[in-house]
Amino acid sequence: MVERAQECHHCLDDPNSIFNVLSDREKDILIENHSCSKYKKGDFIYKEGDKPSGLLYLTEGKVKIFKEGVGGRDQIVRMARPLGFIGYRALFADENYSASAVTLEDCNICLIDKEALMTVLKGNSELSLRMMRNMATELGISNARTVTLTQKHIRGRLAESLLFLVDTYGFEGDGQTIRVYLSREDIANLSNMTTSNAIRTLSMFASENVIGLDGRKIKILDIPQLKRISELG
Repeated sequence: MVERAQECHHCLDDPNSIFNVLSDREKDILIENHSCSKYKKGDFIYKEGDKPSGLLYLTEGKVKIFKEGVGGRDQIVRMARPLGFIGYRALFADENYSASAVTLEDCNICLIDKEALMTVLKGNSELSLRMMRNMATELGISNARTVTLTQKHIRGRLAESLLFLVDTYGFEGDGQTIRVYLSREDIANLSNMTTSNAIRTLSMFASENVIGLDGRKIKILDIPQLKRISELG
């Protein structure tokens, strides 16, 4: 269920966001033309084929972006974390969304009106450059994962996916537990394999003391070995 949040200027004030280069006037333009919503775990933010109405900015929570594949099996193409953008490729390409986005936990998401955003981008070259860098970084990650998912064997793919989750979300306070709890199906969809293969390979990694399993919690016990498995493919 989506709930409209109270007005939230803080989403544009965070010192770690790319919006910290805005002038007061530019910030006012975006504040006047944005809205924030609360999403529950499992809510769709948008579905494949929908048309973007603005820039989606994730301020709290975690999101998966996936595309429906052959035989009803989904492929997770991207994971989003706080202070990240969602669906911006379709927005800037003036296309409909080519994938769907679903929350992995309760999220706060701000929608910045497209026309207001374009007005600010045209007048602020530093913000435009940061946007381009963001998209270029995401493209690089996407290209690397395409190679991984098409050329590596099952063990290499799963190891790479676990490392990808560590890079994206980091660890809990114990320094071992990945700070995102995915279902076995989601791990399979992230790794381009069947759920049964994901379960089997996770169990194999656990028996080798590379990882530890506790329900959906995954601990990385031997990250050098996990990297070796990923590199060997």
